[in-house]
Formats: sequence, C-alpha cells, structure tokens
Amino acid sequence: MSAATLTILTHLGMAWLAGSLIGLERTFHGRPAGFRTHALVCVASALLMMVTVYQWQWLGDAVPEATVRTDPTRMAQGIMTGIGFLGAGVIFKEGLTVRGLTTAASIWMTSALGILYGIGFLFPGIAATLITLLTLSLFRRVEARLPGRLYARCTLRYASAEVPGEGDILALVQGYGLHVESLSYRTRDDGAQFEYRLLLRTHHRGHLGPLAAHLRGLSALREFQLTPAGDG
Repeated sequence: MSAATLTILTHLGMAWLAGSLIGLERTFHGRPAGFRTHALVCVASALLMMVTVYQWQWLGDAVPEATVRTDPTRMAQGIMTGIGFLGAGVIFKEGLTVRGLTTAASIWMTSALGILYGIGFLFPGIAATLITLLTLSLFRRVEARLPGRLYARCTLRYASAEVPGEGDILALVQGYGLHVESLSYRTRDDGAQFEYRLLLRTHHRGHLGPLAAHLRGLSALREFQLTPAGDG
C-alpha cells in the first residue's frame, strides 16, 4: 500500500468517525438527521475535497501541470452551498415552534469538518469535532439552567353558554406565573363553541405543568391545548 493510499484512507476514516460521533448525539436525542446522515455528509465532503487535492493522480501525465490552474476553494464553496438544501430539509415550523435548527447547523458543521479532513487539515478538524460534540451535549445542560423567556401557545375551548369572562382567564393564567402576551377569540361550530387563544410568556418551563393540571380539572372546559415553543 502506497503512502498516498494510506493517507487517503486515514483522512476518510477520520471524517467518517467525526461524522458518526456527531450523528450519534443527534440520534440519541431523536433528531430527524442522525448517525448515518452525518457520517455520509462528512465522508462525502472529504471525498469531494480529495478530488481537488489529488487531482493530478486522476488527470494523469497527459495534462501538463503547468497548463492547468485549479482553485480547491471552489469545491468547498460548492459543498457548502449544496449542504444548505439538506439542512433546510430538517427545519420545520409548527405554530410558534421551530424545530431542526440545531440539527441543520450540525449538518453544516459536519460538512465543514469533512472538508478539513479531506484536505488533511487534521488538527483544526479534530479540535472542531471536539468543540462540536461539547456544544451539542454539554451546552444543552447549560442552556437548560440559564434564565430566559419561554413562550407557549394556549387554546381554551368552551361551550358558548359556559364561557368564563376574559378577566377570569387572565387571572387563572397569571396565577401560575405566566404573562399573557396576546389574547384572541374565535367561535366554532356555528357559534356553539368559543375559543380563547393566548400567547403566554414565562421564565420557567415548570410553570406550564401545574397550569395544564388545573385545566384538566375544569368541567366547563371542553378542550385545551398548551404547546411550548422551542427548537431541537
């Protein structure tokens, strides 16, 4: 086995390992793009960069090196442009909730790592792999402890003859430590039912559970929905 062949296998193997480790973290948390996706993205990026790094091996002696000038960064630009379509496919919005942003970013990062391993830039590739893994795993816990605003969408549906007043709804929500950002109304079934739609704000996710438990016990409430906004 030649030295060039061993180098190629080493770079591809490191790209495969880096993509697999990042993908395992995404798979563990149930994300749509997981182990296989990240591994393939990283290896594919590394493989495409090798086309430019080792171009004279496939161009051969028929093309004099002095007559051809290539720019490897163009391949990197093409890879990063193409990976944007894959990243966009894992982002979806449902009401106030936008999911998949972190997974899209991890796919983009995995592609960048593949480029580094493909050109043999191993030290920054290994360092960036460790930084990515720490960001996805450790920062999740740090983020959960940081104070911040959490938004939730709440829908309360009553029979039209049993609708409580707006003041009662506001008092109920505020009693559980939530602030009402907006409030709208809607009738259903030709006026037989009435809905309150609220956008709630809180600083702690734990406030939503007690509110949901209280809502379950209201006999006049026909149906409710309480959906926190978030990303994954």
